[in-house]
Amino acid sequence: MQITKQADYAVRAMTYLAQLGPAGQAATGVIARERSIPPSFLAKIVSQLSVAGLLHTSRGANGGVSLAKPAADISLLDVVEAIDGPILLNDCVHDSANCKYLDDCPLKSVWCDAQKQLVDSLSKANFEQLTQVAARG
Repeated sequence: MQITKQADYAVRAMTYLAQLGPAGQAATGVIARERSIPPSFLAKIVSQLSVAGLLHTSRGANGGVSLAKPAADISLLDVVEAIDGPILLNDCVHDSANCKYLDDCPLKSVWCDAQKQLVDSLSKANFEQLTQVAARG
């Protein structure tokens, strides 16, 4: 499984904003330049993250983008799912009815365990922690 480029850009943008601190705000042009994100991609990403309740946006001379809640309350899973949708390693993990081999399938438990571990890891990684890791360098 690989996250989309758009989710990677979203994570970069969120990390940048988290590094600005609780009252941090930045123009999208600055974020795009600092994190090497194409501005057209960033506009769509900001919109999706705003709809998901992860970012606040404001227009005008003093406008910009800021985190909608503390960095410690935003997980890597929140951002990835806001952009790419729910993590799903295989259809049978979400809905057993999608599998015609369910009665004798040795793989379902492996897929379920792997997905649970991935979701757990992403949900435990928050942007406050990621910012601290980046500061140590």
